[in-house]
Amino acid sequence: MWWRCATLALAAVMAVGAQSPADEEWVQLFNGQNLDGWTPKIRGYELGENFGNTFRVVDGAMQTGYEAYGPFAERFGHIFYERPFSYYRLAVEYRFVGEQAEEGPGWAVRNSGIMLHSPAPGTMGKDQNFPISIEVQLLGGTGTGERTTLNLCTPGTNVVFDGKLVTRHCVQSASKTYHGEQWVRAEVRVLGDSVIRHIVDGEVVLEYEMPQMGGRNVEGHDASILEQGKLLDGGYISLQSESHPVEFRKVEILNLAGCMHPRAKNYKSYFVKSEPSTCQF
Repeated sequence: MWWRCATLALAAVMAVGAQSPADEEWVQLFNGQNLDGWTPKIRGYELGENFGNTFRVVDGAMQTGYEAYGPFAERFGHIFYERPFSYYRLAVEYRFVGEQAEEGPGWAVRNSGIMLHSPAPGTMGKDQNFPISIEVQLLGGTGTGERTTLNLCTPGTNVVFDGKLVTRHCVQSASKTYHGEQWVRAEVRVLGDSVIRHIVDGEVVLEYEMPQMGGRNVEGHDASILEQGKLLDGGYISLQSESHPVEFRKVEILNLAGCMHPRAKNYKSYFVKSEPSTCQF
């Protein structure tokens, strides 16, 4: 009967267009046009002061540049997204370009980072060098030899790695080396104050747990904010300006906390942390 065929056809179309609970709802944190939603903090300058147009958008990419600097003078910078996160997957596509700023530190050649679990950017001291954070260190190859990316560094923090508290500043990943100016997709899976995984090319290259305040490698901060041993279950995300030009063409996030009731309209099968108050029926 024609009406039955039409009904089945319409149902099939609706089924194709309907959103599955497994569909991943990635949100673009960088719009590719301007720095809306992002606030710079450069060492020696007030929050929001983008000295020398350090952070800018050119041809759809967020760039760091140092044309106005002269000697770099340890003016490390970070650009913060406007809201904190706790359970999520974060992905960026980045590449290193050009030459390092004048008198940039030797260790900062083709070096940048994604800073996670930071206190609010307004708490940073004017002369603070790095936010208290978990740093997903991004490194580019220098043309010869091996130089892994998506390492871990810990300004004002420690983590548990292989069942032991790690207090050294950096832990190397198992990634391959990325030479030249190729784009690299880096992903981090963050589960509050439990497990954090670094992923590149779809492979987990580093995993640790229990991110917490502690250790050293941060200067100019408010000492009352750094509570030794305090677990970090969330915080702000920032991208780093560390003296070598770097570009980010994509910054996107997938929230992993939400309604886990399977009958709710906004249920997602990939959520790992339940937030019952968000359920919509």
